[in-house]
Amino acid sequence: MNKIEQNAALDPVGDRLQRAVQSTLRGQRVRDLLHGVWLGHPLHPAMVQVPVGAWISAAVLDLLPGQRRAATTLVGLGTVSALPAAVAGLNDWAALARDQRRVGLVHAASNSVALVFYASSLAARMRGRHGMGRVLAYLGLSAASTGAYIGGHLAYKQGAQVNQSISELHRMTDEWKAIADLATLPQRELITREVDDVSVILYRHGDDVTVMLERCPHQSGPLGEGEVQEIEGHACVVCPWHGSTFRLNGGEVVHGPAANDQQLLPTRVVDGILQTKLP
Repeated sequence: MNKIEQNAALDPVGDRLQRAVQSTLRGQRVRDLLHGVWLGHPLHPAMVQVPVGAWISAAVLDLLPGQRRAATTLVGLGTVSALPAAVAGLNDWAALARDQRRVGLVHAASNSVALVFYASSLAARMRGRHGMGRVLAYLGLSAASTGAYIGGHLAYKQGAQVNQSISELHRMTDEWKAIADLATLPQRELITREVDDVSVILYRHGDDVTVMLERCPHQSGPLGEGEVQEIEGHACVVCPWHGSTFRLNGGEVVHGPAANDQQLLPTRVVDGILQTKLP
């Protein structure tokens, strides 16, 4: 897996595919839908439960007598549901770092092989060749299992679509810390400060001050260098790296590729000094 991460020979194919995905899925609403912004959680991992569950169930039924029709139905369900799951996965993949895209490309290739096997299995079963259909389905399950292993490496080792900023909270102590003199904070301007060596951004609107983790949850981009935009009546910060957008008054994700809200820290003012602590 480490060799795949470092294999630059995959980049020409990956770069062309990335451009194709980005040119096809151009609308912000479509990308946000596929990223899972509306769900507050990456959509692709949730969607793959349907094909994986259907295919594993079909594999069990293929071992039992009198279950041809049920197994065929499940193979068909898994094959059809794999297509939208793949589209959501490609949308996430196109916003990843280069080393992640290399592993993701192999993950997608393995799952594509599985899809071909399962489509062929369905065709064989529909023609009454159930023995061949079972063989093709088990080959498909082997390819899908390999793809799942690679996907696990992509998520858990490389951190693809994992909230990159939340680990910052583990570096903070659970006590109130002075962070700024409230009177010196400018209105509607991003300010960067540190709490226990953790970078945070401050944004003042009237007497309300937001303290938000500065690392973007998508790829650790510097939100403190981002632009403040008003979206649907809310002041939002836009990550300068990939455009993930978060409301400054609540941390809610507005646009992807991030699918998670950004963490805010509680605040209080004591003798004119703004303080913050762990949530």
